[in-house]
Amino acid sequence: MVETQGYACEEHKVTTQDGYILSVQRIPVGRSGEASAERAPVLLQHGLLMDGITWLLLPPDQSLAFMLADSGFDVWIANTRGTKYSRGHTSLDPWDSAFWDWSWDELVSYDLPASFQYVHDQTRQKLHYVGHSLGTLIALAAFSQNQLLSMSRSAVLLSPIAYVGQMTSPLARNAADNFIAETLYRLGLDEFDPRGEAVVNLLKAICKKPGVDCTDLLTSFTGQNCCLNSSIVDVFLEHEPQSTATKNTIHLSQMIREGTLAMYDYKDEDENMEHYGQPTPPVYNMKTIPNDLPLFLSYGGQDALSDVNDVQILLESLKDHDGDKLVVQYREDYAHADYVMASNAKQAVYDPLIAFFKLQ
Repeated sequence: MVETQGYACEEHKVTTQDGYILSVQRIPVGRSGEASAERAPVLLQHGLLMDGITWLLLPPDQSLAFMLADSGFDVWIANTRGTKYSRGHTSLDPWDSAFWDWSWDELVSYDLPASFQYVHDQTRQKLHYVGHSLGTLIALAAFSQNQLLSMSRSAVLLSPIAYVGQMTSPLARNAADNFIAETLYRLGLDEFDPRGEAVVNLLKAICKKPGVDCTDLLTSFTGQNCCLNSSIVDVFLEHEPQSTATKNTIHLSQMIREGTLAMYDYKDEDENMEHYGQPTPPVYNMKTIPNDLPLFLSYGGQDALSDVNDVQILLESLKDHDGDKLVVQYREDYAHADYVMASNAKQAVYDPLIAFFKLQ
């Protein structure tokens, strides 16, 4: 996806403290190939059921990864555990149930810090960060716990996810309300593979329910995207969707049902005590994010996963943020996938985002 477009690409391996071997791709220079002395590193973190290809779907002059490289940045593309390029582990195989014993809490505790530290060590510079969807949630959670801050220059959050209690996606809400992920877990399905037979059959069942129209599966998940070319959707479907842990989908379902922003709930006080030293899961408090961390948030009016009302709760908790350190962009016509696939994303979101980085 990178070299065919005339850009250099390096493959890096990052091992997390709990043994997962993550694949990280680096685009060190722009298409001109000229290495300027000080290229600030940017780490790109994809969302749920996606991988690093997220940032390479559009034509090169419109894809964020290539645009950043051509704008003088040192681009690093992360791939979360369990996705196609990050299925290695120091002692487990992907067919071991223990390989899938994680939720996004572990992405906050292990994957993100390992990727940040690796890029920081390689470049000896603080990082800019771009997250989409779940990639925003894990960064917000980490920042709220005073993690990564010493290595961070700024963060861009596209389709920010913190609270999901008002999510309107009929597919996601139905799955949460009907405890679909919990059912799969009880059936012994540890890997949530969107292309696997079990998940496909469940999707078909949800799609038969009244009020759920799955003629366009992407739309019933993300909301009505404004600006997707069918050719881009074809590229997307060649590479995505990717697997995650069923336990991760249970965690997200808990958040949708309960409107909370907390760690994974074992639904058993003794088990919670064992993991957390308290009967209920610890909460991630967005108000503890430092007020001077430069943040750029962009959210869409049609987004069925990052609902405008949920984003308002996040913005309310950031209300004391330094005025000159918080940029909030609202795109009335954007839904969840527009942020990574819209034909006008370059002008609408990426140009302002790169301008924001250059000011930091």
